[in-house]
Amino acid sequence: MQDSSRTHDKHAETAVTNALRHETSPYLLQHTHNPVAWYPWGEAALEKARQEQKPIFLSIGYSACHWCHVMAHESFEDEAIAAILNEHFVNIKVDREERPDLDDIYMAATVAQTGRGGWPMSVFLTPELEPFYCGTYFPPTDRHGLPGFPKLLRHIIKLWAEQREEVVKTARIITDHIAEQSAGPDDAVERLDDRPLRLAVEQLRGSYDPQFGGFGGAPKFPPSASISLLLRLHLTRNEPELLEMAVDTLTRMANGGIYDQVGGGFHRYSV
Repeated sequence: MQDSSRTHDKHAETAVTNALRHETSPYLLQHTHNPVAWYPWGEAALEKARQEQKPIFLSIGYSACHWCHVMAHESFEDEAIAAILNEHFVNIKVDREERPDLDDIYMAATVAQTGRGGWPMSVFLTPELEPFYCGTYFPPTDRHGLPGFPKLLRHIIKLWAEQREEVVKTARIITDHIAEQSAGPDDAVERLDDRPLRLAVEQLRGSYDPQFGGFGGAPKFPPSASISLLLRLHLTRNEPELLEMAVDTLTRMANGGIYDQVGGGFHRYSV
């Protein structure tokens, strides 16, 4: 009974500082009882960052994201990590399914800085909302070639305290790059043709696995977009090879037993 009361009191205390409790997003509500003092994206959080001149830690994900849940359990439920975040950052949690506009902007920054994207997206911003350090999932300790999240936080804190001008300069470079990419070329719009489709098909041919089906090496996730492309192109071009790659891959997936035994279909995280 005593332990249960302590758990209840702990959640009650967290709810006082965690502003997600008033949100409707299932993803944001999953983080209501984190010890991290999360804010939803809005003027309250943005004004707090401007007034206190603290960097923003922006975490973007969605409720069906596996690695979002992993990072939440490993880091956002950890009292020590939460204490670092709460003292040195304004922490904002965003559901990418509610705010695809924000997701697009900061995903472009993440890809520009790291060469890849994904979720959870972990982006550090200046109080002016310009990104200066971008990434995705970070483990709680060093592994898989990634720095542990607490180590990364301490590095960001040190940069903000000792090299803020350089941080702001980096943020401006990234922001300008995103703006240029969004603006597109100044020339007249080029005529669309099927070159991107031909290139995609050649890449699929080159990575196709004739022994086990699918594309590339293990682990293989269900390649829904690739199969859809092959089927559509076969319908318009009548190329049996494209149909064969798609059907063979689907057949081997079904024979492997990773499909939904009740409702049918394949979960995208099956391998």
